[in-house]
Amino acid sequence: MIHRRDFIQGATALAGLGAFGAGLSARAQGKRVFRAANPVGVVDAQQAFVTCGRHPKLRYYEAEGVDIEYVNMSSVNQSLVSVATGQADMASLAPGVFLPAMAKEPALGIVAAYNWLPRNANVVVVPPDSPIRSIADLKGRKIGIRNQGDGGIVALQIMFTELGLPTSDIDFIAVGDSGVAGTALSRRNVDAVVTYDTAAARIEAVGFPLRYLPLPPAYAKLSAGWFGFRRKDLKDDRKNVVGICRAIAKSTLFAHTNLARAIDIHWALYPESKSKSKSDEESRKEIETILGQRKENLIRRPDDSDQRWGASSLQEWKTIIDIAAKSTNNPQLAQQLGDPANVFTNELVDEINRFDKAEVMRQAREFVL
Repeated sequence: MIHRRDFIQGATALAGLGAFGAGLSARAQGKRVFRAANPVGVVDAQQAFVTCGRHPKLRYYEAEGVDIEYVNMSSVNQSLVSVATGQADMASLAPGVFLPAMAKEPALGIVAAYNWLPRNANVVVVPPDSPIRSIADLKGRKIGIRNQGDGGIVALQIMFTELGLPTSDIDFIAVGDSGVAGTALSRRNVDAVVTYDTAAARIEAVGFPLRYLPLPPAYAKLSAGWFGFRRKDLKDDRKNVVGICRAIAKSTLFAHTNLARAIDIHWALYPESKSKSKSDEESRKEIETILGQRKENLIRRPDDSDQRWGASSLQEWKTIIDIAAKSTNNPQLAQQLGDPANVFTNELVDEINRFDKAEVMRQAREFVL
């Protein structure tokens, strides 16, 4: 969670990043540019579901009078702080970090306005020959995470809470990403790694096979990611916030319909993100492995009662708040947060969904770079 000290230190650190510059007023050629905090720390084809809509043959962002620019961060904590302090305009929120932060610092003024990852994308992985078969088997084990500000910490605490296991003594060890994390697993420096689907796929892509542990049933049904905005922007800049979310929705639908073309578009727009040390065939195989699981997590489950892009459920947020209260050992969390509408909103969703889904899918199927 974010403590007041972390908030102040994070804000101070971000103030020195001149690249952020204009904040809310950032514009390019008359467009409202949304600076998206990127906790992954690198822009690559993993973000194709957002970036593909920037192509001049699609113009999803241009049609809305907006554009998006990624700003790299080191953690979800820093991303949250960057939006609160005006150094970025939007960030993906991990509820296990976001909710305790809002309870302690209501002045953060951030609201989850667009559910961009409606299926649970958190994973816990072990080597194929590990004796560990379930989340419950992780009690007393060494757990790898990306870094000490990583959202995987809270994710596993939430899983333990559902299973009635103590969370106070989990041994988290920072192991980094990709091959470094894979090496830590293969050498048994850690017994498991808790991370996101794409990060686990990166470990596999560099040659470390993994086995995925089944998530606890209630936790498995929860969404995994929301884009958070300053509540003030929803009031003062509503049209553009709707526009950026609608462009993302269209881009996501395009990428789900034709992932290969979305990847091609990303590389055309961001050629520097393509590996210089690998062949095109190797690069494609790697990124398709990385996005293999994420592709389905980007769209709603067929049995979801609300199929609108970006929609949230009040009941789901009540469940998330309850889980977060247990995992953080704060039984007063719900009371501190008050009305769940203080942390999430569907007020933009109907407007976001005013686009022709069939036309986007047709464009995706027929697109030629």
